Amino acid sequence: MPRQSPPKSLEEMLDRFEECARDEERVSVEKLMDAVGRRSFGPLILFAGIVLSAPGVGDIPGVSTLIGIYVLLVAGQLICGRDNFWLPRWLLDRSAKSGTVKKAASNKWTRKLSKLVDKIVTERLAVLVGNRGTRAVAVSCCVLAFATPLTEVVPFSGTGVGVSICIFGIAMVAQDGLMVILGFAVTIATLVAAIAVAG
Repeated sequence: MPRQSPPKSLEEMLDRFEECARDEERVSVEKLMDAVGRRSFGPLILFAGIVLSAPGVGDIPGVSTLIGIYVLLVAGQLICGRDNFWLPRWLLDRSAKSGTVKKAASNKWTRKLSKLVDKIVTERLAVLVGNRGTRAVAVSCCVLAFATPLTEVVPFSGTGVGVSICIFGIAMVAQDGLMVILGFAVTIATLVAAIAVAG
């Protein structure tokens, strides 16, 4: 599949994931990245959030940590000023069964939620999705990425981290500053809850 322009909605992104999994036994990270566009921070982060928050996917051993490394690399490069994101070949070559990708992208709950979110989000509070706001989001994503190894042992924390990252991704895709505020709130709540459970 050729590289595409960034998706304009959450539902469009899920459609692209499903398309990637058609007629394939396994789907690589590289193919998924090409499907959403490698030059856009929002879709790349949203991709990570969808994987972590998808029912059953984030619970697979090692997936949370792998996605954490991915988020750290992408968000870290944005903080450093890059706008064309690089990932190591060993990560790009990692793959999942096409059935797992289809399940994550076509799940009824995920689809209903995506339609609802697409209706709610809109461009607003532009200052929060400008250069400084986007870097603040990237820093928060790095914090969440460092927390992903804990999600392997703290029940349900992976879903919380995934939802936080997903909200930030949606905010960047839709240029919605209100979603950025919500993302910060969910991030704080998730980290506090994870620390409390772990302690």
